[in-house]
Amino acid sequence: MKNKKYLFPIITFFLSFGCALFVAIKVFPNNPFTGNAPEKTTTSKFKDGDVIFQTSESKQCEAVRIATNSKFSHCGIIYDIHGKWFVFEAVQPVKLTPLEDWIKHGRDSKYVVKRLKNENILKPQVLQKMKDYSQQFDGKEYDAYFEWKDNRIYCSELIWKIYKNAAGIQLSKLRELKDFNLTDPRVQKILKERYGNEIPLEEKVVAPSDLADSNLLKTVVDTY
Repeated sequence: MKNKKYLFPIITFFLSFGCALFVAIKVFPNNPFTGNAPEKTTTSKFKDGDVIFQTSESKQCEAVRIATNSKFSHCGIIYDIHGKWFVFEAVQPVKLTPLEDWIKHGRDSKYVVKRLKNENILKPQVLQKMKDYSQQFDGKEYDAYFEWKDNRIYCSELIWKIYKNAAGIQLSKLRELKDFNLTDPRVQKILKERYGNEIPLEEKVVAPSDLADSNLLKTVVDTY
């Protein structure tokens, strides 16, 4: 009788635990920024929160490179997720990309990695805050119109906002679209396709080159 007395509570416990586990898996499936125990990180030349730059091949990225007088047309932020390196980037859609794949997407697989000169700022709790803040952008649409809004977002805007709003660090000043070189025919063509005759010349923008030239960052890897 005593064994039967405890049998029902035990069965109830295991059924409840199983249901809770099922719900957790369904509601929070593979959150890319949290989860499993970390594996050993093998690539030591990168650090959590590094900013990585490359030259992309698309026509729009070429226009960005020309307008900003820079070799860089795309950038992302490097995150250590469970001991593996990823680049959180604003493409279509915003997503985490394995670092090795991200590098291959650039022209000749060349890239530059920059890091805060004051590395001590990015303490573990700050980095976690940056990752937590990043989750709101995961899966969002890429912003081909370069608007300073959060409903869609582009690559350098993503990094600027993560550093500013999660870590309290403004990597560069914001500029206006009219501050860039808009006279080149290739740039004019993209502007015409995007905006027609109503180009938002006073729209706040930040370019990959603005981040790359930040006096708060230092170059730690350069394969160009």
